[in-house]
Amino acid sequence: MPLNRRKFLKKSAVTGAGVAIAGAAAAPAAAAGGGKSAKGGKRYSLTVLGTTDLHGRVFNWDYFKDADYADAAGNTQGLARISTLVNQVRAEKGRRNTLLLDAGDTIQGTPLTYYYAKVDPITAEGGPVHPMAQAMNAIGYDAVALGNHEFNYGIETLRKFEEQCDFPLLGANAVDAKTLKPAFPPYFMKTFRVPGARPVKVAVLGLTNPGIAIWDKAYVQGKLAFPGLEEQAAKWVPRLKSMGADVVVVSAHSGSSGTSSYGDQLPYVENAAANVARLVPDIDAILVGHAHVEIPELKVTNDRTGRTVVLSEPLAYAQRLSVFDFELVFARGRWSVESVSAKVLNSNTVEDDPEITKLLADEHAKVVEYVNQVVGTATETLTTVEARYKDAPIIDLITRVQEDVVREALAGTEYAALPVIAQASPFSRTSEIPAGEVTIRDLSSLYVYDNTLVAKLMTGAQLRAYLEYSAEYFVRTAAGAAVDVNGLTNANGRPDYNYDYVSGLSYDIDIAQAAGSRIRNLTYGGVALDDAQQFVFAVNNYRANGGGAFPHVASVPELWSESTEIRTRIAEWVTAKGVLDPEDFASVDWRLTRDGTPVF
Repeated sequence: MPLNRRKFLKKSAVTGAGVAIAGAAAAPAAAAGGGKSAKGGKRYSLTVLGTTDLHGRVFNWDYFKDADYADAAGNTQGLARISTLVNQVRAEKGRRNTLLLDAGDTIQGTPLTYYYAKVDPITAEGGPVHPMAQAMNAIGYDAVALGNHEFNYGIETLRKFEEQCDFPLLGANAVDAKTLKPAFPPYFMKTFRVPGARPVKVAVLGLTNPGIAIWDKAYVQGKLAFPGLEEQAAKWVPRLKSMGADVVVVSAHSGSSGTSSYGDQLPYVENAAANVARLVPDIDAILVGHAHVEIPELKVTNDRTGRTVVLSEPLAYAQRLSVFDFELVFARGRWSVESVSAKVLNSNTVEDDPEITKLLADEHAKVVEYVNQVVGTATETLTTVEARYKDAPIIDLITRVQEDVVREALAGTEYAALPVIAQASPFSRTSEIPAGEVTIRDLSSLYVYDNTLVAKLMTGAQLRAYLEYSAEYFVRTAAGAAVDVNGLTNANGRPDYNYDYVSGLSYDIDIAQAAGSRIRNLTYGGVALDDAQQFVFAVNNYRANGGGAFPHVASVPELWSESTEIRTRIAEWVTAKGVLDPEDFASVDWRLTRDGTPVF
């Protein structure tokens, strides 16, 4: 990148100014994208390419299984595959007639991204360039919207990543908490030259997710605010049109369903992309992210203009590439969008781009070596296969580690004498720690999120309410009815990560009862739980900040917190023990019943 442009990008990140680039020179006639219509008007064809929710996937590699990625549908992953697809489209359309975007969640999600955030951090003096920045720079991304997971490692890491990118990170609704001015560039504008006609100006508005204010509260509170997507789009799109934008594309880290995550009490709609299309005039297309679903093409009619807005969401992890094809016509001194269509290309139809695999071969090798470090030995195989509906020792490992860390942290304080209990969720249905050697990748597959640990002060009554809310996860099943474990959980769409075990207490969950009255025989230390008794509750930061909307936990006093990931604490615990034996951590704290009779 030329030095003057890099300075401009860095300045933009502070002031919130948009990024404008004087665009491509005239392309060769065969690839110019221009021509005349049957009526003699000048025409131009533009292609916008998009990815989203890459979550650190550069290679078609599963770091948890130490093997090529594979699933039942035959999908492949990784920017190396996307690069090949992008090259093919650019060759067909002419690179000067294409724009490459992403809709966020880039720097979190695999051991590769964790390694360069925490083990060999990009923020260290003289530190490395982030692998995602290297890959995306090499592929030639034009702009990327901020995702919520961009904030998981703190603002310092995000700003360093931003500095390393040859493209702007956009977030019109990521604003300074005090001034309410944009903290990142709101938009990107590029000019495409058309032989014999006025240039085409394309504006890209970036929007991120308002849930960041809850999910990464520890990093952003008092520093950044995240107003709703609709209101910020309504503010910025007219400005972009007044600046001469002929085409307006939105890159939105927000799904299209019009809903929010189960239980999350957000002040704004989380998945608002279709709402933006419906409510805000003059948007031509939206690259959708965040929801991890595949939408080749979705047409939404704008309420005010009656015009069609085309949305597309490529499948996460670089499994798909969205392709928007725009047809523009020049009449009465201006360009107008005549039509837009969208589709997705499947990364499993191509091979890796060798330039990308070669570029990051060393980084990949370092991470493979890191995750395959042996940290202990397991006396038996531990698995999460039944952890959703049976108290599984592998989840008890998480709660035991959390209890131990918090107990040690509070030693010598006024809370040292209080009993410490902990929560954990069955994140994965397929995680396994095999008998024998235990590696970092085994433990990482158990705790796939970069959550950190918080200690909260809770009463017995509050914990009872907490457990009742958690128990809503189970589908009501009458006594005597057949039990299908596949249909027993996820009531009302509640995801597995919003069901919590609570260690240290003993209780039954009576699934024959209505939600809200399922917790039975709740005891602590062998006696009925005292509603007034105080406990130290070891909980992950997502839950502590209100994720999942569990009662009380977000509002009760916080006694302690740290920035070390729970995953790391588990690895440290196993390393110190040397031997992973369920006798050291497993306990049966809860069971499912129906009218008092155990289900299993």
